[in-house]
Amino acid sequence: MDQPIKVIKETVFSLLDIDPYSLVSPCAYETAWLAMIPHPHQPSKPMFEGCLSWVLNNQTEHGFWGICDGCSRPTLGCLSATLACIVALRKWNVGPVMTSKGLEFMDSSDAKKLLKEVEDHGCPRWFAIVFPGMVDLAEQVLKVKILKDQVVVRDLLFKTRKHIFETEGVNKGNYGQLLSYLEVLPSSSYGYFEIEDDVVIKHLCDEGSLFQSPSATARAFMATGNPKCLHYLQSLVRTFSNNNITGVPATYPTNEDLIKLCIINHVQRLGLTELFTREIEQVLHQVYKNYGKLDGKTFMKLYHSDAMLQLQILKDSLAFRLLRMHGYKVFPRNICWFLNNEEIKNHIETNYEYFWVMLFNLYRATDLAFQGEFELGEARKFSRKLLEKSSSMGPGDHNPFYNLIEHELSLPWMARLDHLEYRFWIEETKTDVLWMGKTSFQRLLSLHNEEVVSLAILNYEFRQSLYKTELEQLTRWSNDWGLSKMGFGREKTTYCYFAVAAACCSLPYDSPVRIMVAKSAILITVADDFFDMKGSLISELKCFTEAIQRWDGEGLCDVSKKIFDALDNLVREMATKYLEEENNHDDITNRLREIWYETILSWLAESKWIESGIVPSMDEYLQVGMTSIATHTLLLPASCFLKPSLPNSQLLRPTEYESITKLVMIICRLLNDTQSIEKEKDEGKPNSVTVYMKENPEVEMEEAIKYLKEILNKKKKELLEHVLIDGFTNLPKQCRLLYLSCLKVFQMFFNSSNRYDSDTEMLEDIGKAIYIPLKLASKKNLRRFPKPPPDLPHSKSTITKCSMNMYHFSRPSKHFVMNELCLYSHKNVGNWKMTHIIMPPKLNLCSI
Repeated sequence: MDQPIKVIKETVFSLLDIDPYSLVSPCAYETAWLAMIPHPHQPSKPMFEGCLSWVLNNQTEHGFWGICDGCSRPTLGCLSATLACIVALRKWNVGPVMTSKGLEFMDSSDAKKLLKEVEDHGCPRWFAIVFPGMVDLAEQVLKVKILKDQVVVRDLLFKTRKHIFETEGVNKGNYGQLLSYLEVLPSSSYGYFEIEDDVVIKHLCDEGSLFQSPSATARAFMATGNPKCLHYLQSLVRTFSNNNITGVPATYPTNEDLIKLCIINHVQRLGLTELFTREIEQVLHQVYKNYGKLDGKTFMKLYHSDAMLQLQILKDSLAFRLLRMHGYKVFPRNICWFLNNEEIKNHIETNYEYFWVMLFNLYRATDLAFQGEFELGEARKFSRKLLEKSSSMGPGDHNPFYNLIEHELSLPWMARLDHLEYRFWIEETKTDVLWMGKTSFQRLLSLHNEEVVSLAILNYEFRQSLYKTELEQLTRWSNDWGLSKMGFGREKTTYCYFAVAAACCSLPYDSPVRIMVAKSAILITVADDFFDMKGSLISELKCFTEAIQRWDGEGLCDVSKKIFDALDNLVREMATKYLEEENNHDDITNRLREIWYETILSWLAESKWIESGIVPSMDEYLQVGMTSIATHTLLLPASCFLKPSLPNSQLLRPTEYESITKLVMIICRLLNDTQSIEKEKDEGKPNSVTVYMKENPEVEMEEAIKYLKEILNKKKKELLEHVLIDGFTNLPKQCRLLYLSCLKVFQMFFNSSNRYDSDTEMLEDIGKAIYIPLKLASKKNLRRFPKPPPDLPHSKSTITKCSMNMYHFSRPSKHFVMNELCLYSHKNVGNWKMTHIIMPPKLNLCSI
């Protein structure tokens, strides 16, 4: 087992199975509140000394406590967390230097910048409740003035808090969800309200928590001494204690399936699915057993707080997307149950900043809507509206996820290629966010996230190295056969290879297959341009088509001879490779030739339309056009080399193609047509838009395009269902995923313009995919996996358990430097192969 993969299997995936909570980072704010609880029999000592020890051991070098962003800068939640930790230290008269350093941070430029963002862009509800309460408490305990130089923002915060209390009816005894913030609710001396003990006890959950909030429950226990609260707190500390140090999470208990789904989502978005296929499938199988057991009506009986609402919809959304991508049958009602509850919808709309992670994943779940699932359409509109509202605030500390939101909203999922998506997720500095807690985002445990991200970097850089080598090989082939210097048309060697390589989610990781698909795409482009731009109908095009029919290049010359010879070589190469595959005994040469002849015959038919000025009927046009787009010419031969492969019987004529094959053919034709209208109009070439307008003279071009796009959307949803759900086709899952990748490539090329014909639009994406190194905010904390010693076949790590359920690795002193990847990608060190670290054994089944 390769070392980095083995490490992650023995830590992340092993812990997912036995102790999912150990993968969640402690929350400084919640831990500090447990540290404040006095021992019932020794009031001068803390009840939970491990929590106080955690506070003493987790102040940052800049003086604050709490979760940093990807650049090690404090986040808004650090302000409340720092005050809570300072209060806990002063309460027990420990850590005076740390207290002073914490107060210095509260008056620092970093803290002022965070508060300035609040002043300029608005105050989130949770911050308006928690932070003023912590300011009040800190000033009482420390006898110092907090925010003494920031009168404006202080007044804003306290006025906002007052408005929340008044509008939510607490002065009438209607506490509602505000009880989840019990620890910071002001007493009657502040002119608001006084909460009776029986009111608090009435709202306790079955396990003894106050809305699953450790801090609120800590305050409830200090106020009431309720034994249920004590039992909850003791259980919480036992779960998270290790070596007398206890750091508790933002929410407890949390559905363990949610933790598992968050980790799987993170691993897949980093591009590591193919390295952990079996482990991911096992987790999803477990999740599916429990999925949908808590329906909307049942949840509404249990619903008491923002945290419970957020986590339920987040879990439902992640499960829906991940399970559907892996072929499980899930239904819109499993995530759309809240849409019929106006109270919940209004509450989410009012406090959308708190529900950002939930809205983001709800929106992404709706990417996988099938035809007729109208509820998902409503959920998509709802979540997109609020994400756009969040995005309109602009980037900054007030909106730390601006880049993620913009990326998600700017381009449809269907138009994004997986390889570049992995890059974006690796480079995005906040990718370890799981969900929003009461005062901060819940994140992955730092050590394990560094290990996972480091492997993702190695994997991505290996792919870049491999893709660069293959592109050089393909360029030489194109030059050797004269395809790159035809003197006409488009030279798209790089474009074709980029599209094949970047769609790596569903395409095989077999290098020869990638090369064959790219070669086919290059030949399709050259031959299509030959029919459109170069040859004359009688002397060249018909002659060339007849030569293809008899598969004999005699009599051809110049351009047509070059194309035929290159095509003949490619077909022979494919047929030979197929015979070399294990258990393949059929010669598929004639079937491959028939597919190419069928495609070239369709190009000839289109040339005849241009020559004669004929505009065919829509049925005639689509019959020819879905073949001339040549997607089947790419997909059917390539599918023969997958594992399991396309059955030989599927290499048939158009009338006998599977419905999924016809779907991808028609969809890609319409995608091309909607972005190539002006070009083909100038060439006199029929197009589905112009054909539709001829049959409907009263329709303007914009209306025709809109009509065709509506058909496109329906067909894409239909194809997605055929790809993901068994029973619609006899094609193996790997072949269906290849079809999906083909659709995504065409959607990428023709989403809002004709990028394929542009000489510049694709250059940035190509550079990122193959040439440009990853841009990381900080590499200093990333785990460097050990380089095996030259004199040993394997380098083994000794694993020992340490505090906080993390693992410590004793490893050799030499580590991989990322730039060394190219040096070791094709070399053996003893029996240890670098290629085995990254080279995936199977198709990547999912990307989110």
